[in-house]
Amino acid sequence: MKDILVHLDGGERDRILIEVARGLAKRHGARLTALFARNDPQRTSAMARQASDHLRLAQETGAKLFAQLTEGAGVETRWWQLPHGEAGMVEGETVFCARYFDLVVMGQYHSQSSNVGDDLVEQVILNGGRPVLVIPYAGAIASVAERCVVAWNAGREATRAIHDSLTLLQAAKSVTVLSMRPKSADAAIDALSAMPATDIVDHLKANGINADGEHLPDENIGKMDMLLSRACDLGADLMVMGAHGQYGLSRLRGSGTRYVLKHMTLPVLMGN
Repeated sequence: MKDILVHLDGGERDRILIEVARGLAKRHGARLTALFARNDPQRTSAMARQASDHLRLAQETGAKLFAQLTEGAGVETRWWQLPHGEAGMVEGETVFCARYFDLVVMGQYHSQSSNVGDDLVEQVILNGGRPVLVIPYAGAIASVAERCVVAWNAGREATRAIHDSLTLLQAAKSVTVLSMRPKSADAAIDALSAMPATDIVDHLKANGINADGEHLPDENIGKMDMLLSRACDLGADLMVMGAHGQYGLSRLRGSGTRYVLKHMTLPVLMGN
C-alpha cells in the first residue's frame, strides 16, 4: 500500500478523515493525495459548471486544513480539487480518480453534514475498483486497523476485500474472521473427504496474519446486525467485508452493503 487517496468535501469530519489517512500513510510509507470534491450549493454555478465563490472558499479552507494537518508528518502529499461542483461530475470524477490508488478513504454519508450525494460512497465502492475505507460520521477514532474483524461468506466480493486489505491485516495486532456461512454447510463439505480442505484462516496465516475464526450463530437477528454487534464485542477498530451491488434477479442483493454503510459504528473497508 503505497498510494492513498482521501476524499474531502468541506464537512465537519474532514479533520478526522485527514488524520486517519495521514496515520495510514505514515505507517505504510505511502503517498497521500487529498481530493476535494463536493456538490456546489449554488445551483446556477453548478449548472454552468463554474465554481461559485462559496465553493472556492471551501476549497481554500480544505487545502489549508490538509496542509496544516500533514505538515511535518513525514508523508509525501498532494492536493487535488475538482474545477466545479456539478453533482454528476463530482460522482463520476471521484469514482474515476479512485482507480489510481491502492486505498480510498471516505466519510460515511450523513444528511446533516455531508456535501455530496447520498450514494457517492457506494458508487466509489462498486465502480472504483479499489478498496474503500469508510469512516463513521460520529464518534472519535482512536485507532484504525489494529484490531480487525473480517466478514467471510466465501463469496467473490469477500475474497476481493480480504486480498485488498492484506497489508492492513498483516500489520494488525489481532484479526478475527467472522464466518457468515452456516456450520451445516461446512460440515457437509467436510463429509466429502475427497474435497480440498479449504480454510480462509489457514490462508491468512500463510500470509503472516495471526488470525482466529468464529462462526456467527444462526439466529433470527439480521446478519449485518450480528456482524456489527460482534465487532463491537471484540473491540474492533476495522471491519473488512465484501460489497454487493444491486444486480441480477435478487432485489435483496446489495441490501447488506447499504445497511452497513448506514448503520456502521466502526471504520469499514469494503471491496468489490
